[in-house]
Amino acid sequence: MISVELSTEAKNVLSEANYPLKNRRIKELGVLRDETVRAITPAVDRVIEQYKAKVEMQDISDIPCMWVTPYQHKVSWKILYGYGGGYVSGSPFEDLTIAVPLAAETGAEVVIPHYRLAPESPWPAAIDDGFSVFKEMSTEPLALVGESAGGNLCLTLILRAFQLGIPLPRAAAFLSPWCDLTNSGESVVNNNGRDPALSAQHIDFAANYYVGEHDRTNPMISPINGVFDNSFPPSIITTGSRDLLMSQAIALRDVLKDNDVPVELCLWKDLWHVFEWDYRLPESSASIRQISNWLQKYMSRF
Repeated sequence: MISVELSTEAKNVLSEANYPLKNRRIKELGVLRDETVRAITPAVDRVIEQYKAKVEMQDISDIPCMWVTPYQHKVSWKILYGYGGGYVSGSPFEDLTIAVPLAAETGAEVVIPHYRLAPESPWPAAIDDGFSVFKEMSTEPLALVGESAGGNLCLTLILRAFQLGIPLPRAAAFLSPWCDLTNSGESVVNNNGRDPALSAQHIDFAANYYVGEHDRTNPMISPINGVFDNSFPPSIITTGSRDLLMSQAIALRDVLKDNDVPVELCLWKDLWHVFEWDYRLPESSASIRQISNWLQKYMSRF
């Protein structure tokens, strides 16, 4: 476990958290989406200005994608990035607080597909959209990074690519990955009410509308149940001891380790679900730097 004194900024987040977190309801989903965009916009604007990043939209295989080009574009390989939101909310824009620093640290372009969301477009729409982009980008050296549901997306893309004989990414990073949509794991119980970003009700709501009546143990829904071997890309996984999905991150580490995949788990004491999303935290910057170093280690020859 990474145990450092919690920053003042992180302590403030915990002291200001209101438990229990507000429940999510289908009739309020549109409002939630709009409120999240409004709330994160000042932070996104500051991050883009701070890192002098270029952000533009460009389609890949008819899927709209947000492209992030760092001020110092130093490498030819790219990062395909999956954003979070439980497949029912989120967008590439809202994850620029992670994607922009990641681009700056690695010197790589970051491509974020704007996949379709449930309940308007339930499973497998998001996976199909992501795979259309992945397939076109896979002809060149590629790294995958995904947070929460975006981690689920990236894991599923790798498993599908393996099944179809499509070149796999050379490295991957998973930030608080949602890899088991049965929503099992001790931390889902133990950290419910301790995680200031996510609750058990949130992931149950998201899974219900994303999966519907499909089998949640299907590896294309819960990739932790997939078939892994040592061809899986070297992976770094981040989580926090307050993360509702900490148990799933640990389970993913164990599966990869058991299949001789180079893997590193970064478990941050007293931090929460995708804490990297809050660019104000020193811990966020440190974690993104760790992730970037991991990717560069395995992508350096390309």
